[in-house]
Amino acid sequence: MRIRTVMALTGALTLSLVAGCAQGGAAGSGANSVTYWLWDANQLPAYQACAKGFEKENPGLNVKITQMGWADYWTKLTASFIAGTEPDVFTDHIQKFGQFADLNVLEPLDDLGIDDSAYQAGLGANWVGQDGHRYGAPKDWDTVALFYNKKLTEAAGLTADQLNSLSWNPKDGGTFEKAIAHLTVDRNGKRGDEPGFDKNHVKVYGLATGGAGDGDGQTTWSPFTASAGWNYTDKARWGDAYEYDSKTFQSVIDWYFGLAKKGYLAPFTDYTDGANPANAQVASGRAAAAFDGAWMISTYYGTKGLSVGTAVTPTGPSGKRATMMNGLADSVTRHARNKEGAKKWVKYLASNECQKTVGGYGIVFPATPDGTAAAVAAYRKKGIDVSAFTEPVTDKQHARTFSFPVTDYAADVYALMRPAMQDVFANDAPVSGLTKTNDQINFILGQ
Repeated sequence: MRIRTVMALTGALTLSLVAGCAQGGAAGSGANSVTYWLWDANQLPAYQACAKGFEKENPGLNVKITQMGWADYWTKLTASFIAGTEPDVFTDHIQKFGQFADLNVLEPLDDLGIDDSAYQAGLGANWVGQDGHRYGAPKDWDTVALFYNKKLTEAAGLTADQLNSLSWNPKDGGTFEKAIAHLTVDRNGKRGDEPGFDKNHVKVYGLATGGAGDGDGQTTWSPFTASAGWNYTDKARWGDAYEYDSKTFQSVIDWYFGLAKKGYLAPFTDYTDGANPANAQVASGRAAAAFDGAWMISTYYGTKGLSVGTAVTPTGPSGKRATMMNGLADSVTRHARNKEGAKKWVKYLASNECQKTVGGYGIVFPATPDGTAAAVAAYRKKGIDVSAFTEPVTDKQHARTFSFPVTDYAADVYALMRPAMQDVFANDAPVSGLTKTNDQINFILGQ
């Protein structure tokens, strides 16, 4: 199975290699430079500022930063591992960690002295492999909240307090479904909760679509499955079995995509595989609200003509709200050309000094508490209230945070769950079919 995964990746990337992606990356890396890749253009200025601080502390070393879009980033990064042109350091995502650990392309970072207690709870532990070695230094974190178009919520008579106190259940949807129904308007001006509502000709959907959610549902169904008490796998990290066959999971998925059948959730075709993201649906007035991540705060609030607010995720049957808390990290590649310089750079990136610098830009929430505080202050200066994202991290009594599933064969899980979930959403396939997909996944994990 491991060999097949590598071969599949190699075949899929042949065209990219021919196209010349191997010409970039670590070219030019040497004893005096460290190559560093990241995908978020909004964060580039902050890390350029950190690079200046690092170079001042380490005379003779310079950091060469390469930024590229999300999709290109992962294609070219994986291609670089195959071609031997990988960067010294790259921004890593927990969703990809299992795959990279499986391919043995990461350098252990145990000698950096990373103290998990110096970061927001749980962020450090996510990057320890099954072998007990650390492969990532905590970088930043994000959570998910409900963004909403204030013009549309006010027209519907829904207040910020009401939107921040919603609850749901898989039987009747609770006050959350009622709110989403009321925000939905058909072409004749009828709301989703009014007699005569035409679900086949909707002008404004109560909730934007973020697609089928693949196998993690980060900004789609995960706030609901988690607040119902469900977990992706049998263990918090490096699980041996997935639980997509759970009755709880399948009942929640059935309810969630059932919102589209009722006309309240924008259809799968509105998302068109990412070509029309949730924020665009809200900005255009096609949808009144959308679940989205903290990394999108600047995008929503920076959209011209859009007055936006945010609310926490709704309380579920477990009695708590839930949001995925994703934490990125910086990783050193196993065959880094300047491994010593790379480790120095990663240690600096994980330092309070750099993370406070990044926080001051008000783009992301850095992993250290001081970095997070700097970000909150920076957002406040911009007139943005980010409490819907930060409160779940501190309010353990009423909220639950959880991570992406971390297991072996992450690429195989994605390859199986993505079409299965799309079939449920786009083609109205029965959720019971996910049991077969789960069996296939667990068979692979058992190899």
